[in-house]
Amino acid sequence: MLLKKKALLLMSWFVLAGGAAVQAQENSSKLSVEKIMRDPTWIGTSPSNVFWSEDGKKIYFSWNPDANRRDSLYSVSANGGNLQKVSPQERRALPGTWNARYNRAKTQKVYEKNGDIYLLDIKSGKTQQITNTVERENSPSFSHDEKKVAFVKDGNLYLWTIANGQLAQLTDFKKGNKPGEEGKNPQREWLKEQQLALLQIVREREADKEAAKKQQKADSPARPKEIYIGDKSVDNIVLSPDERYISYRMATRPKNAKVAIVPDFVTSSGYTEDINTRTKVGDAQATYESFVYDISRDTTYALQVGGIEGINDQPAYIKDRDTKASAAKEPATKAAKPEARAVTMFGPIWSDNGKHAVMVARAADNKDRWILKVDPATGKLSTLDRQRDEAWISGPGIGYGTGDIGFMPDNEQVWFQSEESGYSHLYTVNLNNGSKKALTSGKFEVSGPQISKDKKSWYFTANKAHPGEKHFYKMPLNGGEMTQLTSGTGAHEVTLSPDEKTMAIRYSYSNKPWELYVQDNKKGAKPRQVTSSLTEEFKAYNWREPEVISFKASDGEDVYARLYRPEKAVANGPAVIFVHGAGYLQNAHKWWSSYFREYMFHNFLADNGYTVLDIDYRGSAGYGRDVRTGIYQFMGGKDLSDHVDGAKLLVDKYNVDPKRIGIYGGSYGGFITLMAMFTEPDVFAAGAALRSVTDWAHYNHGYTSNILNVPQLDSLAYAKSSPIYYAEGLKGALLICHGMVDTNVHFQDVVRLTQRLIELGKDNWELAVYPVEDHGFTEPASWTDEYKRIYKLFEENLKK
Repeated sequence: MLLKKKALLLMSWFVLAGGAAVQAQENSSKLSVEKIMRDPTWIGTSPSNVFWSEDGKKIYFSWNPDANRRDSLYSVSANGGNLQKVSPQERRALPGTWNARYNRAKTQKVYEKNGDIYLLDIKSGKTQQITNTVERENSPSFSHDEKKVAFVKDGNLYLWTIANGQLAQLTDFKKGNKPGEEGKNPQREWLKEQQLALLQIVREREADKEAAKKQQKADSPARPKEIYIGDKSVDNIVLSPDERYISYRMATRPKNAKVAIVPDFVTSSGYTEDINTRTKVGDAQATYESFVYDISRDTTYALQVGGIEGINDQPAYIKDRDTKASAAKEPATKAAKPEARAVTMFGPIWSDNGKHAVMVARAADNKDRWILKVDPATGKLSTLDRQRDEAWISGPGIGYGTGDIGFMPDNEQVWFQSEESGYSHLYTVNLNNGSKKALTSGKFEVSGPQISKDKKSWYFTANKAHPGEKHFYKMPLNGGEMTQLTSGTGAHEVTLSPDEKTMAIRYSYSNKPWELYVQDNKKGAKPRQVTSSLTEEFKAYNWREPEVISFKASDGEDVYARLYRPEKAVANGPAVIFVHGAGYLQNAHKWWSSYFREYMFHNFLADNGYTVLDIDYRGSAGYGRDVRTGIYQFMGGKDLSDHVDGAKLLVDKYNVDPKRIGIYGGSYGGFITLMAMFTEPDVFAAGAALRSVTDWAHYNHGYTSNILNVPQLDSLAYAKSSPIYYAEGLKGALLICHGMVDTNVHFQDVVRLTQRLIELGKDNWELAVYPVEDHGFTEPASWTDEYKRIYKLFEENLKK
C-alpha cells in the first residue's frame, strides 16, 4: 500500500512537470510524429567518414544500408565500381588515419593506432610497428631529415631512428619542484652555514659529494635537461628541424574554479550519481605560457609575448566602462597602466626548408589573433599579421587553435585565413618585408584550403554561387580565376585521391540526404553515384524542396530563410517559425540539414495547413563577419528582431494571421523562443523552448565570454540577454522541454526559470522533463513525446 501511494505521488509530480497528457491531434498528412521520430535508420543511413587508400585504388567509407545497429566499413574502386563491405581482416590491417603525418614526397606515413605508433611504406604497403606499450604514444611526425620519427609518450618527446631503431628521449618534464627549491628554511640554512664554517671535515665531505656528482655526470651519456613543471601540465611539444630547439607550452589549471554538478537519476546502480561538467562563464580559467628548450645550451626560456603588437590594448567595452567611471569621479583619478593581456600560443609551424617558424597567438579575451615570426634562439616574436575584432575572432579557418595556416612553396610566405574584408578569405604575408596579399575576395567564405600536389594551385570549398550552396574550387597558387569543379545545386564535401585525379564527393540537396559520388577532377566532368541509401518507405513521401528566400530586416540587412508552404493556400492560416540551435550555424541552405527531424516535422506541419519559416538569423554561419558578430553584447537583440521581421513577412506576403504565429527551437533556438515569448508576446501566440539557455551567466566560458564578455565586467550584456529577467512578459502558451542529464545546458537552467514563473504567478506554461536525456536526445521515445507535445501546443493555440 505504501509503495502504491509513493507511485501515485511520483506520477502526480511528473504530470505537474510535464503538463497534461499528450493527446492525438487532427492529422491530414501521410506522415505522423511517431513515424518521423523513429530510429533514423528508417530513412536510410548516408555514407560518412570518407577516405582513400594510400595507393589511390580504393575509397573507404562508413555506411549502413542494412539498418544494423552500427555502421560498417565499405569500399569502392576509384572509378566507382566494385562496391562491397570490407572484411574484418582488411579493416584491421588498414593504416590508421588518426594523428597521421606524411613525409614530403608522400612515400611514407607515420600514424597512431590503438595508442601505438606505426610507420607505413606506401609503395610496398609494408607497415612497421614502432611502439608496442601499455601507455599511449601520440603526435607522431617525421624529423626534418625524414630519417627519424618523433612522438610523445607520458608527456615527453622521443625520437626513433628509422635505420636502426635507436630510441632517444629528448625531454624530461617532471612534476613538482626541483629538489632543494621547495622553499628554504632560514633556521636550517643558518645551521648548515655554521657547520661548514666551523668544521673542516664537514667542508671536505661536502666537497667530495659535489666532485662525485660532477664525475658521475661526466661519465654518463648525455641526458635531457630535467625541467620541473610544478603542478602544471605540458603540451604542444615541437622539435625544430635542426633538432636543436624544442618548443612547448605549460598550462596552469585554476585551483579555485568551481565545477557544476549534474545529477543522473536513472542509473544502473539505483543511486543518483553526480556528473562533473564544467565551470560557468567568468570563473577562473587555465592560463598558458610557451617556452623553448635549447638542447645545445641546456637551457630553457620563455617566448617573449610582452612585445607583441597591441598586447596591452584593452577591449573597447573595458575602455568605455573605465571612461564612464572616470567621468563620474571628481577629481579625475590617474589611469592605471594597462597590463599585458593573457595569450595562448599555438604552433610553431616550420617551413619545408627548416629556416622559418611561425606561431599563432590568441588573446584570452579573443579580441586579437596574431601570426608571429619566431626566433627560437632568443624567444623573440615579431608580428606578421594582427586581426583585431572588438566583438570576437572567429570564422571559417580562423576559429580554433592555429586555424588554417601554412607556408607557401617558396618558404618565404605564410598563407592563412582572415576576416579582414568582412568574409573569411585566403591571404599571404611575406616573412621578409611583411607585405600582405589577398588571394580571394568577395561576399563569400572560403573553407578547407589545401595546396595541390604540384604546388601550382589551390583547392578549397566556397559558397560563392549562393550563400546556401557549397562547391569545390581550383585556383592558381598566387590567386586568380576560381574554377568551379562541382556542379549540382546543394553542398559538396570533396576528398581528393592521392594523385589528385579523382574526387570522392559526398553530395546532398535540400530534400535528398547525402550520397557518395565519384568524379574526375575536371570542370564539367559528370559525377557517378556510388551509394543509394534511402529506404522505399522514405522515398514514398514527396518531400518538399523548401524555398530559400531572403528578406530585408528592419535595419536593412539581408536575412535568408527556408520557407515551407501548404499545398493548398490557407487564408489567414497559422504559421510556425523554427529557430536553429548553436547560434553560429547555417540552416537556410540548399543541402540536407543536420536538423533532419525538424525538416520532416516541417513537412508534416505544412501538410496540416501551417506555413513554416526557418531563419538564418543574426549570428548565423555562412554570411561573413557582420552577421556572425551581430549579436555581440546582446543576444536576443538582432537575432530576435530578425524573427519578428520574419513574422511580419509571413503576414504581409504569405497571408498568415498575425494572431496565429508560433515559434520553437532547441538550445540557442530554445533561448530565442523564450526571449520571443517574454519580450514579444504580441507577436508569438505560442512557443516551445527545448533544452534552452535561460540565463547566460550559467553557461560555459568558451562560448559565452566571446559574445557577452564576462558577467563581472559586463553585467549589462548578461541582463539584456538572459530570458530569466523578462519572464514577467509571458502572455502566450509556453512549453518547456529539457533533458535532466543535460551536461551542456544544465537542467538547473529550467529549474530556476520554473521557480521564477511560479513566483510571478504565471499559469500558461508547462515543463516536460526527460530523465535519461542529455543535450542531444538519443531515444526515439523522447523525440516522439517531445514533438507530440509541440504539435499539440500549436494545434490548441494556433488553430482556435
